[in-house]
Amino acid sequence: MVNYVCKYTPLEILAGFGEEGVLIDRLSDEYELAGRLSHDNLCGFGKSMVQDILEAKPSALVLVNCCDTMRRMYEVLREEEVCGFLFLLDLPHRQKACCGAERLAKEFLKLIEAYESYSKKTFDRERFLDAVCLRPESEDQGPYIGILGVRCGQELESFIRKSIPGNIRNLTCVRNRKVFLDRKEVENLEQNELIRVYAQAVLEQFPCGRMGLPEKRRELFSDPNLKGVIYHTIKFCDYYEMEYLHLKQTTELPVLKLETDYTKQSEGQLKTRIEAFAETLSALSMTKPMKNENKNKNNNENKSVHPVRKESLFVAGIDSGSTSTDVVILNEKKEIVSSVIIPTGGGASVSAEDALQKALEKASLTENDLTNIVRTGYGRDYIDVGSNSITEITCHAKGAHFLYPQARTIIDIGGQDSKAIKIDAEGAVLNFVMNDKCAAGTGRFLEMMARTLGLSLDEMSEIGLDWKEAVHISSMCTVFAESEVVSLVAQNKAVPDIVHGLNDSVASKVSSLVKRISPEEGYIMTGGVANNRGVVKALEEKLETTLFICEEAQLCGALGAALFALQ
Repeated sequence: MVNYVCKYTPLEILAGFGEEGVLIDRLSDEYELAGRLSHDNLCGFGKSMVQDILEAKPSALVLVNCCDTMRRMYEVLREEEVCGFLFLLDLPHRQKACCGAERLAKEFLKLIEAYESYSKKTFDRERFLDAVCLRPESEDQGPYIGILGVRCGQELESFIRKSIPGNIRNLTCVRNRKVFLDRKEVENLEQNELIRVYAQAVLEQFPCGRMGLPEKRRELFSDPNLKGVIYHTIKFCDYYEMEYLHLKQTTELPVLKLETDYTKQSEGQLKTRIEAFAETLSALSMTKPMKNENKNKNNNENKSVHPVRKESLFVAGIDSGSTSTDVVILNEKKEIVSSVIIPTGGGASVSAEDALQKALEKASLTENDLTNIVRTGYGRDYIDVGSNSITEITCHAKGAHFLYPQARTIIDIGGQDSKAIKIDAEGAVLNFVMNDKCAAGTGRFLEMMARTLGLSLDEMSEIGLDWKEAVHISSMCTVFAESEVVSLVAQNKAVPDIVHGLNDSVASKVSSLVKRISPEEGYIMTGGVANNRGVVKALEEKLETTLFICEEAQLCGALGAALFALQ
């Protein structure tokens, strides 16, 4: 068994030694050991691979220097003497470059010689031909959702397949490997020529993003069977970032961008994004045929989803967030009969049960009176009550459309994250983006800054409106911003000026997020931070528009969940 990392690894040559090539494609839990042994600037993919290899200690490993990361990985692993056999293969980065196949063939011959010396095995030409002349299986030619971009790891791919129904095709680099030779054409070639022809076939695979052939790769986007794209990038991998930018500029397909550091540390956010994308695809497939039928309906008619079934119908929506747990109870007329907002305590399930009971008491109801309960928010999968869960992206869209039918752009700033959501006239999600793992630009950021300044959140909301001197908060990191605020206080800067600077920094980060979805007029702001007048005003200035703010802004997610429960 020989481990490998890159699609350009000559697996058929390894088969000539009777060896199976085993792909290393696992997301790491963390890369503490790799972090100590490698340079700080090594990308997350490289550190994850090094960590995995250091833990697994494979006996044989073949690497390909398809990028600088691979070479740095090789240097670390060579220094640590992890593998009995470690080989770095030099890869030409042009399929049709002068002498490219000749150069790669020489590398393959070096590999054969090195592995013969290490394993004491002899390269078997017939085994090699059996492997390379095996025609690849034909792919399903029907409609599919494509995973594109850089490799995503087997755990992420598995979760995508579980979350999105239908045909999923992983077209990232290592999952898009196809090398084939016609036996009749190569069987009688002498060995060096055979290896050269094989090297040409390896180079002529569909190129990875590092091969300098962007035009060829763009054929992926023009496939008429491609109905949606999950585009995965790794932090600091510029080749794929540029390809993603081109994709967004040239396609009208639904696209979800996932950026990871090749660890499992962002599972919560990735789960929300993937499930929301699945809900978006489902909503688009249902609403698009209806647009022509309903194009003359007015906004009030959009609120009539189903006829009333009985007078005593009640449903509930529970939004389990990082900061608060919100509950809305609706009757069959879509009237809010009760609502509750409580702090999320030590457990999502306990807080949800507590909030639900408080909402039921306010409405003089019991849980038996509820026909249906839908859960949403980050804690939705940890709540025992309710028959179904829907992501907060889709629920905020549902709630915002109900509260403000003219809404086309939703800005939701919650305790843990910020979201920008673009919806159509029926309230279906067209596009959305979320902030990354950083707390900057969220309710948590404002909460920490208020604590640093000795203010309540209510005071924080108002005091920044009365500023006189423009104070710029240069750092968007919550920890560094807190140090900056302490420094400004020491400089005797007025508190209203500091708060205005904080509001402006939040607005800058969130407005940048909003602009990524090509927003349209009809802005509504939801989430707890919608109650912060200073942030709202700063955002309106950045976006040069007016934000619709309603009393139910913080309840929007729970309201959307309740509307789904009623539906």
